Amino acid sequence: MIYNLIIYVYLLGVAIYSRFNEKVRKMWRGEREAFRILKEKVDPDARYVWFHAASLGEFEQGRPLMEQLRKEHPDYKILLTFFSPSGYEVRKNYEGADIITYLPLDTITNARRFLRTIHPVMAFFIKYEFWYNYLHILKHRNVPVYSVSSIFRPDQIFFKWYGRQYGRVLNCFTHFFVQNEQSKALLAKIGITNVSIVGDTRFDRVLQIKEAAKQLPIVEAFIEESGDRSQETGDYTNKPKVFVAGSSWPPDEEIFIKYFNAHRDWKLIIAPHVIGEDHLKQIEKLLDGRKVIRYSECSENSEYSERLADAEVLIVNCFGLLSSIYHYGDVAYVGGGFGVGIHNLLEAAVWDVPVFFGPNNQRFQEAQGLKKGGGFEISDYEVFERQMNRLMADGAYLAAQGQMAGQYVKGKAGATQEVLNNVLL
Repeated sequence: MIYNLIIYVYLLGVAIYSRFNEKVRKMWRGEREAFRILKEKVDPDARYVWFHAASLGEFEQGRPLMEQLRKEHPDYKILLTFFSPSGYEVRKNYEGADIITYLPLDTITNARRFLRTIHPVMAFFIKYEFWYNYLHILKHRNVPVYSVSSIFRPDQIFFKWYGRQYGRVLNCFTHFFVQNEQSKALLAKIGITNVSIVGDTRFDRVLQIKEAAKQLPIVEAFIEESGDRSQETGDYTNKPKVFVAGSSWPPDEEIFIKYFNAHRDWKLIIAPHVIGEDHLKQIEKLLDGRKVIRYSECSENSEYSERLADAEVLIVNCFGLLSSIYHYGDVAYVGGGFGVGIHNLLEAAVWDVPVFFGPNNQRFQEAQGLKKGGGFEISDYEVFERQMNRLMADGAYLAAQGQMAGQYVKGKAGATQEVLNNVLL
């Protein structure tokens, strides 16, 4: 079959490219070490539920499901596999799974060996994962397999005349838990009806993140929060307006920095997607002499405290804080929309904060939903300036847009429990 030929060509390409690229080298080594890890850690008497996520984003979609499954059914053990180093390297120590490893590439030999080692009682493939050999062997062994938070579009190979043979892989799934009506309709056109529309488990995940949000004294000192905390919201009663830009790229930064260079009464927090020194210096150059401090320069009790309160811009040059930082914003901007696609809008919207994002958002259902209230697509500086001016001038409008963003997230929650209620546990 041509699929297996492509896999072996890909395997050869990875082996060669791994000599020149660190990320590919990690993936190559990780896949080769997977069987050693499994041999060391697999409990032959345990019942394993297998979750597979391509990368970090898919892991976040699967995480609420893993954690709820462990809570409701502690008798199962969880195996978590990744395809990409950007997922495995970040979450290889995740405590919610019993075994975490790379997924060996989808050759027939690897798939048979992997499944003989694990003997999973069921498997969950998150969003876009359709590995032909693994799935066919799972079906042959009568292992229930579920596709979770999946979303289908007409341009995918399954719905093209030349993809019919590969499209048979979809018949290996016990059930599809899809995000929208379009996905269900597309699957029905090729004869697949074991489908339920449950939405996206990411909505459940961002609500979890909100509940576990960190208090950040450095950010609080930067925005000069003072007065008493509200007993209802936990917010401070007196603080300047704050604009939070998360996961930003240069095209994003050129737009919002230009605006806030002319509106210095707002504090600006920038958490760029890339925190290399060259990019940080590029951001600082755009800031046109404004008082800037980097998060890494600060500590809760240091000589920087006075400088921190005096700063106009805080650059967050570390990872792991952004979802909590959005809590301190009055307006947010989520980057990536002038490139391959926007980053996580929901992490900002869950805090009742209106969100800006760039034009490359057609594949992101949450962007389409937020456009109806709480979110703003921008294509250039003039569009951003016009909408930001309105938010600045009308406090009631700003508050209403923020509430719509938060309600959008809350209204889409619940997919995790619906999936668990309908699987063969």
